[in-house]
Amino acid sequence: MQASCGKLFLVPTPIGNLKDMTFRAVEVLKSCDYVYAEDTRTSGILFKHYEINVPLRSFHIHNEHEKIEEIVRLVEDSKTIGLVSDAGTPAISDPGFLAARACIEKRLTVEALPGATAFVPALVESGLPCDKFCFEGFLPQKKGRKTRLEFLGNENRTLIFYESPYRIVKTLDEFAGYFGQDRLVSVSRELSKIYHQTIRGTITEVKEHFEKNTPKGEFVIIVEGKHDK
Repeated sequence: MQASCGKLFLVPTPIGNLKDMTFRAVEVLKSCDYVYAEDTRTSGILFKHYEINVPLRSFHIHNEHEKIEEIVRLVEDSKTIGLVSDAGTPAISDPGFLAARACIEKRLTVEALPGATAFVPALVESGLPCDKFCFEGFLPQKKGRKTRLEFLGNENRTLIFYESPYRIVKTLDEFAGYFGQDRLVSVSRELSKIYHQTIRGTITEVKEHFEKNTPKGEFVIIVEGKHDK
């Protein structure tokens, strides 16, 4: 049995194109007593566009732990709480997991809405197998990076990574070393936006492309899994 009639909604928001907001997401956010946002300024633009007049509160990696107690207390008090990240689905490489887990541990109602997530369109348009895949998100920057790459070099499933424009060339260079220069890769940037672009080829070919063309935007890298010989 649930402890109260309050609820925590995890609500996806557009990864670029505002038209990707679902009707249900707007409806749910309008019904909330409060909405916790990774950046209230960014979410404020979205809320203004869709005329969502609900109080916004900050919820990000630097205040996540203290805000979780507040969220749990509000849901226990029968409040309807929304949680959004800057773009995409909360808890997928963004804050949200800890809040959901805390509410679940208290037997409170948690519901995640379907919606935008950057890696899904990038995977589907990559041309690489979509039936089985391994989502890695952002790799560790220092500690554990080498060990993780060595481990993933033997992964048979399609691999999915997030990366910033400042590290894309370096990361592809590392992939060439750990996965092999001829491993197929698909790199998508600015998904759903005006300059949406996907570059496909071997790791070496795609790396050379971004060495010649300045990387801009947020990136999703799809890497072919290892083939057994």
